[in-house]
Amino acid sequence: MADLDRSSEDVSVDSKGGNNQNSKMDFSEDEEKLIARMYNLVGQRWSLIAGRIPGRTAKEIEKYWTSRYSTSE
Repeated sequence: MADLDRSSEDVSVDSKGGNNQNSKMDFSEDEEKLIARMYNLVGQRWSLIAGRIPGRTAKEIEKYWTSRYSTSE
């Protein structure tokens, strides 16, 4: 019984850690398409783009965009 308690405790700790941050950065295909369309229309106005995607912040969208589409020049 103690083993079961410990394993569920380990899972809850893991889900509160880095996994939560990774799941926030998982964007759906629809969100990705909308971000790309909005970026083409308004540029780097992240707060304006975030206003079109419920539950997303401007910072999340900017981080997603730069990690996905940044060019190393």
